[in-house]
Parts: sequence; C-alpha cells; structure tokens
Amino acid sequence: MSDIQVRAAQPEDFDRWRVLYRGYADFYRVEQTEEAAATVWGWINDPSHEVGALVAQDTGGRLLGLAHYRPFARPLSATTGCFLDDLFVAPEDRGSGAADALLAALRELAAERGWSVVRWITADDNHRARSKYDQVATRTMWVTYDMTPGR
Repeated sequence: MSDIQVRAAQPEDFDRWRVLYRGYADFYRVEQTEEAAATVWGWINDPSHEVGALVAQDTGGRLLGLAHYRPFARPLSATTGCFLDDLFVAPEDRGSGAADALLAALRELAAERGWSVVRWITADDNHRARSKYDQVATRTMWVTYDMTPGR
C-alpha cells in the first residue's frame, strides 16, 4: 500500500477520472451521460460544493481509483457524518491496495473534520467489495429505500 498515494482530485485528473467514473457507472449498469459526468466533475472542483473526491495513484501518477464523499447532518446525534457515495478501483488494479488506501484516507479526513462516522451503501451482490468492507467497517441493520419526488 505504500506505493499508492491518495490525494484530492485535481482539474488535470479529468480524463483518467472520467474513465474510472464510467467504469463505476458501468459496474452498476447506470447510464451516465457526458453532461451528468461534467456536472459531477464541476461539483468536485467547486470548493463551495459539498461533494469532494479523493483519487488513488501509483508511483507513476496513474489514477487507480476514486472516492466521492460529502458531509451529512445526523440530527439524532447532533453530529455531522461523512457519506461515501462512490468508491471504485479499476478492474486491472483491484488487489493493489488502492481501495484500502482510499478508505484509510477517508477515515483520516473524517477524523480531521470532526465527522462522527463514514457511511456508505453497496449492492447486496457486490461480494468482492463487501468482503473488503467487512474488514474495515461494521455492517449495519439498516435497509435503504428510494422514493421518487412528486405525486
């Protein structure tokens, strides 16, 4: 893992970030337009927007993976948590330690910012990722629901 560096995404990372983010969308079978990706990239590069991004890179500077995160209010505990929206490592780089490095960096960032928890969801059938998550976090009993706005 020492050969992998994690840092905040930078504007010059766009091309490789886009390849990774497309891979993430494809993994979850989500059709993602270039316009939608450009919106997310704009959020990441806007210091006033809540969404942040970390990238993992090898010693040659090639991006191996990404993590998108944001703070969220936790009224019941009167704290702020960190929600990990997207975590993805390129298939050819899985097993490299990039996921471990991204999760460790996010844990440190959360501590620095005084966030009370780092939380995320994943697909029930995402067995490889869940195996990793079981090593670094506690699986909760919560079931999530999505409701479409409007009538």
